[in-house]
Amino acid sequence: MAIRRILTINNPADLAILKTVAKPVEGGVTDEIRALMDDMLETMYDAPGIGLAAPQIGDLNRVVVMDLGDAEVEDETDETVEKALKRRNPRYFVNPEILWSSEELFSYEEGCLSVPEYFDAVERPARVRVRYLNYQGETIEEEIEGLYAVCFQHELDHLNGVLFIDHLSRLRRERAVAKVKKHARMAA
Repeated sequence: MAIRRILTINNPADLAILKTVAKPVEGGVTDEIRALMDDMLETMYDAPGIGLAAPQIGDLNRVVVMDLGDAEVEDETDETVEKALKRRNPRYFVNPEILWSSEELFSYEEGCLSVPEYFDAVERPARVRVRYLNYQGETIEEEIEGLYAVCFQHELDHLNGVLFIDHLSRLRRERAVAKVKKHARMAA
């Protein structure tokens, strides 16, 4: 396993890759795809983050990893969610897709490893029915909600060349880009 560089929006070459639609994985989940997912998971943990799509490390396969810890908590206070996220529970998604979305919406303050140091509320369907191949190559279909649904939709957006800031107003998107660029200058 290897930690890969995460592409960010402040680099024009990175942004071009982040805005590219990823291609479906052909031939199922191979050892090569599993190695990619292992690298992605290690990169995500190192960042740290809770989800990572392959385009964020420059690979244009439709692959996502996430780890929400034990996100199945009854009482979603900040404290219980924080504790739940500390327990590892990696998930792997190859060729993920949304089959159905609820009309009910859910607003969540999202962040992104490719848009460092910026968080903003995004409204998305509260529940979605999804299908994907897991690490073993088995087809999984399930209905998800809450943080799991938010993260799944956020990462699926990455596979479609969409960033979470694309869901914001023009003014808020410009503010996000300016903040990321300022952060990058200060870090250099």
